Amino acid sequence: MLSRAFDSWFVPFLGFFLLPWTTLAYAVMWSSGQDGVKGFEWFIVILAFVFDLGSYARGSRERSARA
Repeated sequence: MLSRAFDSWFVPFLGFFLLPWTTLAYAVMWSSGQDGVKGFEWFIVILAFVFDLGSYARGSRERSARA
């Protein structure tokens, strides 16, 4: 699924470490659509991006609470 959604191996490799939900959502939406990601599928990808950002913010908040 990832090889169809991305041209190279580097973007999904980096995506799984930095933005895992966004990478996964993009790949799933790419495979479910006919000609790539369009319309409502972008909403799902953006929602996954918000989840990724939220996890970074939560981790930062918890680290600062421990200090």
